[in-house]
Amino acid sequence: MNLKKSAILAMTTAALIFGVVGCGNNNTAGTANSGGNSSSAAGKDSYKIAISQYVEHPSLDATREGFLAALKDAGIVEKENLTLDYNNAQADSANNMSIAQKIAGGKYDLVLAIATPPAIAVAGQVKDSPILFAAVTDPLDAKLVSDLEHPGGNISGASDTNPEAIKKLMNFIADHFGDVKDVGIVLNEGEPNAVVMSKIAEEALKERGISLVKATVTNTSEVKQAAESLVGRVDAIYITLDNTVVEAVNTIIQTANEHDIPFFSADRDTVEKGAFATVGFKYYDHGYQVGQMAVEVLKNGKNVGDLQVTVPDKLDFILNLSAAAEQGIEVTDAMKEQVLDKENNLIE
Repeated sequence: MNLKKSAILAMTTAALIFGVVGCGNNNTAGTANSGGNSSSAAGKDSYKIAISQYVEHPSLDATREGFLAALKDAGIVEKENLTLDYNNAQADSANNMSIAQKIAGGKYDLVLAIATPPAIAVAGQVKDSPILFAAVTDPLDAKLVSDLEHPGGNISGASDTNPEAIKKLMNFIADHFGDVKDVGIVLNEGEPNAVVMSKIAEEALKERGISLVKATVTNTSEVKQAAESLVGRVDAIYITLDNTVVEAVNTIIQTANEHDIPFFSADRDTVEKGAFATVGFKYYDHGYQVGQMAVEVLKNGKNVGDLQVTVPDKLDFILNLSAAAEQGIEVTDAMKEQVLDKENNLIE
């Protein structure tokens, strides 16, 4: 991401803040199409929503659960007045495009795309229904919108990346791990979101005199070998919200633990699994926020293109103390002091 895009996302924070395709409830019941920019569903008794999710992953699943919870809180409940067409591409690009094409051929009051690949595919195919995206790192770079405050067209949503979170984590490494001179990253350069985040991390580390060493992959089966290739070359490991990589994150955790390499991630779920630290938020809250946007479209008749793109604003350090022990990290009081919500974000 260039500095201009980072600045735009930061300003948005101040303002408010991916044959057989998938699985799920591919029901055909339900009525009514919706306009591209606004929803004709306002005031309806029932709704039909399509969801395209790239892969099964705790963060993306929590996003979907939060989205549905917000709808439920507004009186839109699955199997009561909501028909849900849920599709999961299982990290397959062909499935991802087939799902988008299938959704484009249907009639939906709203479409939710979870992760960057589904968002790009759905935006390219669906023209007659409002689209919301979630778990998208950089909507500008992905060309989903051209303006975060006024997206226009039939699409808006929420980014799951605040550039400040990445910068804070890189500064945490520099401040508390004085011996770290090289940070390794396992990266699929075919994922735009991962590339954007890695650039932000690289720039932040460079300012502190630390180099970012890349170990690139093209699929999940290559992650273990990539992580092992970093042993002896780096002093710490970091991963982004890279769908290809997080699907095999246990292999990175194993490598980090075996070789006492501090492991940092961009999401809470990976820290809960065994990375040491992140600056993050709850994806359930992220999804809930997008669900509230959906309510504005479905029940209040708002034009989706008039809803500004949001980014996470409830950021906090999250430390896994057990992972620290596995990776030979001495957790200091100064590190713990960075955590605001110690009850929930100091994981034993």
